[in-house]
Amino acid sequence: MASINPFEDIILSLPKPEGGEFGKYFSLPALKDSRIDKLPYSIRILLESAIRNCDNFQVTKSDVEKIIDWQNTSPKQVEIPFKPARVLLQDFTGVPAVVDLACMRDAMNRLGGDSNKINPLVPVDLVIDHSVQVDLARSENAVQTNMELEFQRNNERFAFLKWGANAFHNMLVVPPGSGIVHQVNLEYLGRVVFNNAGILYPDSVVGTDSHTTMIDGLGVAGWGVGGIEAEATMLGQPMSMVLPGVVGFKLSGKLCNGVTATDLVLTVTQMLRKHGVVGKFVEFYGEGVGELSLADRATIANMSPEYGATMGFFPVDHVTLQYLKLTGRSHETVTMIEAYLRANKMFVDYNEPQVETVYSSYLELDLSIVEPCISGPKRPHDRVPLKEMKADWHSCLDSKVGFKGFAVQKESQDKVVKFDFHGQPAELKHGSVVIAAITSCTNTSNPSVMLGAALVAKKACELGLEVKPWIKTSLAPGSGVVTKYLLRSGLQQYLNQQGFHIVGYGCTTCIGNSGDLDESVATAISENDIVAAAVLSGNRNFEGRVHPLTRANYLASPPLVVAYALAGTVDIDFEKEPIGTGKDGKSVYFKDIWPSTEEVAEVVQSSVLSDMFKSTYEAITKGNPMWNKLSVPASTLYSWDANSTYIHEPPYFKNMSMSPPGPHAVKNAYCLLNFGDSITTDHISPAGSIHKDSPAAKYLLERGVDRKDFNSYGSRRGNDEIMARGTFANIRLVNKLLNGVVGPKTIHIPTGDTLSVFDAAMRYKADGHETIVLAGAEYGSGSSRDWAAKGPMLLGVKAVIAKSFERIHRSNLVGMGIIPLCFKPGDDADSLGLTGYERYTIDLPSNISSIRPGQDITVVTDNGKSFTCTLRFDTEVELAYFNHGGILPYVSNFNELAKGHYIMPDTQKLHLITQFYMSAFLCFLFFFLFGLVFKRTKIWHLFIFLFHFLIACFEDVFGFN
Repeated sequence: MASINPFEDIILSLPKPEGGEFGKYFSLPALKDSRIDKLPYSIRILLESAIRNCDNFQVTKSDVEKIIDWQNTSPKQVEIPFKPARVLLQDFTGVPAVVDLACMRDAMNRLGGDSNKINPLVPVDLVIDHSVQVDLARSENAVQTNMELEFQRNNERFAFLKWGANAFHNMLVVPPGSGIVHQVNLEYLGRVVFNNAGILYPDSVVGTDSHTTMIDGLGVAGWGVGGIEAEATMLGQPMSMVLPGVVGFKLSGKLCNGVTATDLVLTVTQMLRKHGVVGKFVEFYGEGVGELSLADRATIANMSPEYGATMGFFPVDHVTLQYLKLTGRSHETVTMIEAYLRANKMFVDYNEPQVETVYSSYLELDLSIVEPCISGPKRPHDRVPLKEMKADWHSCLDSKVGFKGFAVQKESQDKVVKFDFHGQPAELKHGSVVIAAITSCTNTSNPSVMLGAALVAKKACELGLEVKPWIKTSLAPGSGVVTKYLLRSGLQQYLNQQGFHIVGYGCTTCIGNSGDLDESVATAISENDIVAAAVLSGNRNFEGRVHPLTRANYLASPPLVVAYALAGTVDIDFEKEPIGTGKDGKSVYFKDIWPSTEEVAEVVQSSVLSDMFKSTYEAITKGNPMWNKLSVPASTLYSWDANSTYIHEPPYFKNMSMSPPGPHAVKNAYCLLNFGDSITTDHISPAGSIHKDSPAAKYLLERGVDRKDFNSYGSRRGNDEIMARGTFANIRLVNKLLNGVVGPKTIHIPTGDTLSVFDAAMRYKADGHETIVLAGAEYGSGSSRDWAAKGPMLLGVKAVIAKSFERIHRSNLVGMGIIPLCFKPGDDADSLGLTGYERYTIDLPSNISSIRPGQDITVVTDNGKSFTCTLRFDTEVELAYFNHGGILPYVSNFNELAKGHYIMPDTQKLHLITQFYMSAFLCFLFFFLFGLVFKRTKIWHLFIFLFHFLIACFEDVFGFN
């Protein structure tokens, strides 16, 4: 039972300058503990949350002490609870989350409980931004046409989300066409400091998108989690996390002329990947931080998943306050934020003496040494300095197939393919750019690089350069504010002249919604095996993600996207070779079109105004005519349509018992897939187009869905039948069982048949066989995609044995009841002689209390091999999830939810039971001795009666039996 907060004595009033108070707050300085002064600012946010939520039940005083003693406890991998202030969703991951909530309500209703108890207990913001595709580009009508097609494809999904916004309390849905979730979060949703019923506390957020970290640039602690973990947070469960180490990243100096924030973040990403920051916070400090705009900071924070950190955090300072004012936050709100953070020692003032903060490890970068660069062709952290790009490209053509190789024969490298493009001659060769996209919140939230791109377009127009018409160019702003400042600056017209018309307000190309290439271009690429290139201002460039036909994908700043579009190829040395020929017949070089830092700053100063943010966000939740026309039922229970191919009732809660099933061992399992390193969530659960020959396509065709209406896997995440068929359906999947053949297939080992992964998995299930997956390092890197765990679970995968896991994906596997195991350092499938044709047995104790986080587990194969792995259940709470069969059954302990109780891990229950009975024994001993000494035997009967009464209350309140 929750008790009174033991820290109520440090609640203070925060006075307003003009009199009165902003509210009350839990004061860290009032603890009078010198250790707090040296804590990283990011850890102070965890500390404040623990103190404020401390009830010695969900959060205990010992949890608070662990965080205060962070310097000593974090190296020990101690576990702490954390209760974020809110949850952020986008529609691809938001739809399945709302589907699960609707399903929980149905199950509650079937069990006779109050289904309205299933409601978010913290604010939930859902931004619809992942559905718009670049169907039409290079047109003034692109925005309207693409939105109409978006609604045609997603009408059912959008209606479902609109129903959810009405049916569930505490849920805000931002309609399509408003912007990208992380930019909207930065410019509008981010509170920085909450004032909830007079209690002030720092904003913090977990989101079902890995780039939720962008908000860290605003001084708000935020990171990505799986959708299933987010659902538990919505329902009031504290997150169980390992208290992280914090890497202190000192910045000094300032960026040189012409160097962009994108160049900086690609440099930082490479440094941090090399340092190793998985599972850690990164906190930026030093005088160089003051030289970065808020938008530059947000760009760096955004790519935390690419450098592997949980967060890339910038504490609040004067630059933050200026940005809050610029983006339309009220004067009183900004005053309250500054007063609270100063009072609670969470504000950085570079004009005051700084107490030295202690970090787990340190890095330093002089901003002046950052140089223009891009990243690719297949991974975000493979940075290439611009001056070395041509040489690097030729090295990639020469090298064997891999992250930096395409294995193109020397005699074929200069091949030129000529074709007809709508009546005019066109040509492609290896390295030709066919997609150039200004996209992604990473960059579209930054006025400097957006206006810089527009200046490049202007200079090119004035010199007579023009992007070739067969290159698919697009501009997808992250909010309506971008359009307003581009129009005010007078520069949008030049972007239009180069084909960079606005195509919509959403993620588009960055998440694979690049739309089709012109048929003539697609044919020229596929029939001639051309290694075509995409250049985009995104944050992910994994193979197969941007477009199936672009094998080389490079991340670049928006100005560089325009420059490469003008050049028409990545096979160019910008320092030595001309981009093109001007209208005067002279060669035009990169330096001729590149704007100076001063030019960019001047146009930013005159064009980006506070009123633009105010007017944009005043209207953001009002929607648009298409959204407002959607009709949805008023019921709080969803009416499932059995014929729907978008929204389908999932199987997670059917036939669920109220007693946990307990741990499961794995017996004689077949290997479904055998992978190498860097298998991403895009490989496991693609978000892009549904291939015409895939099991998902077959399913849709059987139900009368035309191929043109397939939409994407991401848009159909509300239907488990399609997503199960889409699991491991990436056309670039490399499965060692296929001996080098690339594609979404595997070997059904008992028969030797080559089947789609889905068909093989269904055959194993039908025959009663369990399956496992073998993998290399960084398994599950990429987007925080819950279907990358839900899908394998539905296919019958019981365990994944890998060299290492990406943080969020490992958590998602645990959440779906799949056992994550890590090979011991130095071991992998190859070194152990595992081919994937063996059968695998993983013995686990049948009692959850006999399993420990991180313990060694022995795996035995049917051919006599035996090896030891580390069990990657990292916390006691994760063991509780496993004991219940996953996080969804755990949080769906409906008897407890109906009573409004916290659902405790079994280990915590055992601890409380032990405490109770020990206390009862001591009381009994006291009363026994008292009755014996004073000959008052009736008091024994009274005690026994009270003892039985307390036991009954204890079991009723906590559900113990």
